Amino acid sequence: MLPIRARTCRPLALSLALVLMPMAVLAQDAPRLIEQEMTPEEFRAAGLDRLSPEQLANLNGWLGRTLSQETAAAAAAAKSKVEQENRGFLSFGSDEPIVSRVAEDLPGFSKGRRYTLENGQVWEQVDSASLRNSKSPRPEVRITPSVIGSAWYMAIDGYNTRAKVKRIK
Repeated sequence: MLPIRARTCRPLALSLALVLMPMAVLAQDAPRLIEQEMTPEEFRAAGLDRLSPEQLANLNGWLGRTLSQETAAAAAAAKSKVEQENRGFLSFGSDEPIVSRVAEDLPGFSKGRRYTLENGQVWEQVDSASLRNSKSPRPEVRITPSVIGSAWYMAIDGYNTRAKVKRIK
């Protein structure tokens, strides 16, 4: 049986690969010519049959560059989106803290307590750090990754105590 971390990472890594693979394959394909992509009727209806061979080559060159640039931009955007949506589950992506507000009043820290953030993430406290009577209505929290390893720590704005947390949703 795989460790929990490996079982969590594999589906996410697979989804990332499935998102990026078609884009990478498209970007590496040989340049496709517009006259091969259109039916002869579409080609004539667009007036492209009146282009000289040089003009048609220029159009195909421009289309190829544009498709490559757009594919690369789409792949980068998809990668960034997957990384941002899965921060806290995997140890890749930005080292920048996750800053959000707790969606409900926060009485403090307690082992096993779950914290739902306004950004939709749900974190669970896994250590015994305690902070009582914070009575903060929907406080801002900062969740930062550890320098070494894959741990994450949550701090409430205005307090020095940090709690070790793991992302569960």
